[in-house]
Amino acid sequence: MLTYTLTPQEARRFLLRHQRLTSGALPAGKQSIYDYVRHVGCIQYDPLRIAGHNHELVLQARVPGFTPEQATELLYKDRLLIDGWDKNMSIYCTEDWAHLQRRRNLFVNHYQDNTELMDAVGRVRQALIERGPLSSLELEGEDKIAWAWAPARLARAALESMYFWGELAVHHRIHTRRYYDFTAHLLPEQLVHAPDPNPEDEQYHDWYVLRRIGSIGLQWNRSGDGWLGIGGLKSKERTAAVLRLLHRDLLREVRVDGLKLPLYIRTMDAPLLEEILQEEYPVKEQAGTVPFAAALAPLDNLLWDRELIRQLFGFHYRWEVYKPAAEREYGYYVLPLLYEDRFIARFEPVMDKSAGVLNILNWWWEADIALTAPMIPALRAALVSLALCTGSATVQFAPGLAAACGLEPLEDHTGGIRVSNPSL
Repeated sequence: MLTYTLTPQEARRFLLRHQRLTSGALPAGKQSIYDYVRHVGCIQYDPLRIAGHNHELVLQARVPGFTPEQATELLYKDRLLIDGWDKNMSIYCTEDWAHLQRRRNLFVNHYQDNTELMDAVGRVRQALIERGPLSSLELEGEDKIAWAWAPARLARAALESMYFWGELAVHHRIHTRRYYDFTAHLLPEQLVHAPDPNPEDEQYHDWYVLRRIGSIGLQWNRSGDGWLGIGGLKSKERTAAVLRLLHRDLLREVRVDGLKLPLYIRTMDAPLLEEILQEEYPVKEQAGTVPFAAALAPLDNLLWDRELIRQLFGFHYRWEVYKPAAEREYGYYVLPLLYEDRFIARFEPVMDKSAGVLNILNWWWEADIALTAPMIPALRAALVSLALCTGSATVQFAPGLAAACGLEPLEDHTGGIRVSNPSL
């Protein structure tokens, strides 16, 4: 078994290049969105939209000039991407539909004995046949059923059940409201009816473990959020899959100085790692190159295993939206700020869509970090990218924030900027 030995710095550089979080990693355009999702398997979807949806924040950090409309086209016009269950609610490539049949079957098994729900499913099915794509708003009835987080209308529960097990797919969205149609109307017939490529448990586990490691880049075999959403894969099954993949040389082991546990890399990604190990550091940048900076999504693929990020980057990040206000260390919707190979700050952005303004309410530098002149163009570019993603024409710091946090030079370069945004 081939084992690589890395410094933490080399591990960080590999992760960031794997995640396309470096200058010039991807060109602008929809093709880059598709290529990135295909590369990592899936990106997470979340309905909160304080400063853009999670998947939009993931993409704006990587794809120059990204706008939400580009992702919407790939999802609901081109149908090259689809939203469904993978790592919780996610967006993945439509070509992976058959591989996730087991995930959908779990919902069939879970709901099929609920007579009340299945009766409603029959009524919803008929309504879709007669009327075409529908949301729960277009369905009659006020009866409630215990559902997920709280009681929900029976019609909504029926629609969502059919979506979870794959009979329905999202036809389009209006904001966060989903309009459903039969999957057979939206995807190619040969894809809808394709057999599961991994009919045996071991095949399925191997495929999913390999996929998840590729979703992050480097991953260890310990419980954590990076492994969420894989039905039937407990620690025992995961360990067995890792050993099989190592034996087949589909995975390779990585040892990082200072980390007790080994990490694993897809063998297909080894050439990138080997290239990094051959480089002199620091890498010489071309003249005029702006250092890389990006605001990352709370559920960014790089952050899926937060303990790994803490150990490799020395950065401890928690998403505090579900914490009571009095228990939050920072704020409700706080984004990490990456600069080159370090997390240098976190900040709290809130978009004011009616005014076309992206407001920066709070800013927290990491220890021993302060704004320097070389950072300004990179951080300005990161905020412009976030503004474009949120449909904002202006970035505005809260009164007194720049002075309190030493951000005056950045505010001078950022405040009142006009963003070229075709949605405005």
